[in-house]
Amino acid sequence: MLSLLSVRSKLQPYDTFSDYSARAKAEIISLPRNAQELYGENLGEAVEQFTQLSVEMTKDVNPDVIHCHDWMTFEAGIRTSRHKRKPLVAHIHATELDRTDFHPNEWITARERGGLLAADKVIAVSGYTKNMLMRHYGIPGDKVAVVHNGHDREHFPVQSVLQNPLTQERNPFILFLGRLTVQKNPWQFLEMAKRVHDLRPDVRFVMAGDGPMLGTLIDRACELGLHDCMTFAGKANREEVRSLFAAASCFVMPSLSEPFGLVALEAIEHGTPVILSKQSGAAEVIQHAFTIDAWDSEKMADCVLTILREEPLARQLRSEAPHILRRLTWQNQAGNVRSIYQNLITG
Repeated sequence: MLSLLSVRSKLQPYDTFSDYSARAKAEIISLPRNAQELYGENLGEAVEQFTQLSVEMTKDVNPDVIHCHDWMTFEAGIRTSRHKRKPLVAHIHATELDRTDFHPNEWITARERGGLLAADKVIAVSGYTKNMLMRHYGIPGDKVAVVHNGHDREHFPVQSVLQNPLTQERNPFILFLGRLTVQKNPWQFLEMAKRVHDLRPDVRFVMAGDGPMLGTLIDRACELGLHDCMTFAGKANREEVRSLFAAASCFVMPSLSEPFGLVALEAIEHGTPVILSKQSGAAEVIQHAFTIDAWDSEKMADCVLTILREEPLARQLRSEAPHILRRLTWQNQAGNVRSIYQNLITG
């Protein structure tokens, strides 16, 4: 049986102190007085308010397991677990190290480590993340279970491409899709594009997504002489994403540190050949793909040129890579999480 209790909070995933402060200043003025308490003066205070509300709202709930996700919810999980004397599962989808290219906010890192150490079991979304938790956070390996993210296929006809100018190009185009942040490494995508453009000036490049690096990336693209072949498409909706994947010659995910990378599963679902950073969890499960080190733009460019040049290889990548999706469903992965619950309860 599922019942849902909603905690009123203005916290958002991937919040930083500066992001939270800017959003609070912009929005709090327009809130009624009784809603202003949703904001603390800073991110730490907001997390504490969320924690207190969560513990209070669940005081009459009698769970078998407490399961919390990422650092903002860890303290709520710890307090509830201690009060109810029930096992705690900490599920980690991304660490502060991933988000900041290993230049973390130490306050956040300390709370991540504290939650992981307090948990009875930790679930990591990849072996890559498990190794990071062991190496940088000191979490014992036998305490961490790997449950890769899943994906449910949507079964739509790939040929149903929207009438979008980007996807009607006769020239091949290479796709980047993601937040324009340091973690996603869009800078290296531009360096790769320059190398490919020098050899194949007919190739176009599309960066779909938004984020704090947008202005810097536009300037850099111009510096590299890519202004005529690079399109910054902005944030794409679901239909636009389908259209871009279906028409792209290949998708490149050059992330510096990617716990998983669900967007890679979306790409292979659409029959798009993928080039993945070795510093990603998705590279552990997608066998028919090129993998490169995130910093190696030369190798990245070689892989793009190979896909464009070798059509039989590109066809093989399109046909073979999606097979993993038959096994890697959310239902199957949820079953793995349920087994972890059962072991903790009976354990």
